[in-house]
Amino acid sequence: MNPFEEGYIKFQCDWQKTEAYPPEKVQSLNYWRQKLYTEKLVGAYPDGIGFGNVSMRAEGNHFYISGSKTGNFPVLTNRHFAKVIDFDIEKNSVVCQGPIIASSESMSHAVIYQQIAEVMAVFHVHDLALWEKVLYKIPTTDPSAPYGSPEMGREIIRLIKTTDVMEQKVFAMAGHKEGLFSFGTSLEEAGQKILDLKNSN
Repeated sequence: MNPFEEGYIKFQCDWQKTEAYPPEKVQSLNYWRQKLYTEKLVGAYPDGIGFGNVSMRAEGNHFYISGSKTGNFPVLTNRHFAKVIDFDIEKNSVVCQGPIIASSESMSHAVIYQQIAEVMAVFHVHDLALWEKVLYKIPTTDPSAPYGSPEMGREIIRLIKTTDVMEQKVFAMAGHKEGLFSFGTSLEEAGQKILDLKNSN
């Protein structure tokens, strides 16, 4: 098993299996997923376990997100995206629809959309060198909070309320080796935030 455990869903997921959403609904999101894949910020480890995921707000707090275990696909189609339509951090539950089950990081994405109304896109990436470089130098979650959990959700809320993460729009996950998040008022802003961080000296 990969030590980072990416792809293993830790919440209760009510997956309502449906047909794929029309390609145009996720086209722009898929463009950024491809860009991050090319930058090796999204992908898969040698053992085939995927890492990284991308999401985009739909209506209200609903959002499209890349599906679980899709990191090992070089190219995604509309069949690789789900829509999260509800979540409950206290019950550790997520409700999603689509042809594929939503990413194991859906809880963390959901909390950001719920807490910050202007956010339109959220990206979760992996980069060991970047993670080691910025850990505790940018807003950072507590090391005791595992990915995709209510504890991580509460840590994200803490960062929003007590740090300048709203200005930086990036944060590191101390308890999830390599893990970083970016978000923005557009796909472009969310993507550029993480690319700028990666390319900074």
